[in-house]
Amino acid sequence: MSDVLRVERTGSGARVTLARPEVRNAFNAELIAAVREAFERLSVESSETLRAVVLTGDGKAFCAGADIEWQRAARSLSMEENVADAGRLQEMLAAIDECPVPVMAAVHGVALGGGMALCCVADITLGTADAIFGFTEVKLGLIPAVISPFVLARIGEGAARALFLSGEPFGSERALRIGLVSEVLPDEPSLHARVEAIVAEVLSAGPEAARNAKSMIREQRGLSRGDSLERTVQWAARQRVSPEGQEGLGAFLEKRKATWRDD
Repeated sequence: MSDVLRVERTGSGARVTLARPEVRNAFNAELIAAVREAFERLSVESSETLRAVVLTGDGKAFCAGADIEWQRAARSLSMEENVADAGRLQEMLAAIDECPVPVMAAVHGVALGGGMALCCVADITLGTADAIFGFTEVKLGLIPAVISPFVLARIGEGAARALFLSGEPFGSERALRIGLVSEVLPDEPSLHARVEAIVAEVLSAGPEAARNAKSMIREQRGLSRGDSLERTVQWAARQRVSPEGQEGLGAFLEKRKATWRDD
């Protein structure tokens, strides 16, 4: 918990809320550090009770990218200081990407610049119909370098070429078409209701299976097709013989609820 970020635990879930509504939840050094620390803590907790995380923003926007005052201060940084500054943003994004449990982003208002990276490192991203998205860095003479590995993994090179080079803002329909978001909802109440419904679905899954499925997807980045095929066979077999896999199959065959379900 800090002045710029709220972390709330409810049962098996957690909600992480960017809390700088006066600047549309734009990033500064304090918020970047707070988000990284929050997800590092949640990653430790996931081995015990945590099973899902929702990421959202206070006020009228999800995240408008970099804070103007923070950008102004960055103009006076040396090359070495800029490298360290960019590294801290990368560490924050990696902490979210590597969170062992499913992370859902609920996007409203705008998601620009670094806010787009949050959309890409979340496992499931949903947006409102009137949300505006954009990789706007080139409009400032900058490039979306730090966020690019996460973005390319999400939307692919073709969409990245079109959007990185123009910096053009775009709406939720295009975001859905390129895979940036998985669903578009009419308004904020519908958005948050749908997020809660997905959380309920996640909680009905085997907790170890959900964590391992996420890990499997992430670990296949950069693998050759042959290595990927070999690894997936091992992952499938390991999960099937695990206590959770045996319990899940047994519950299905015996027509009863698995032990991890409390609905």
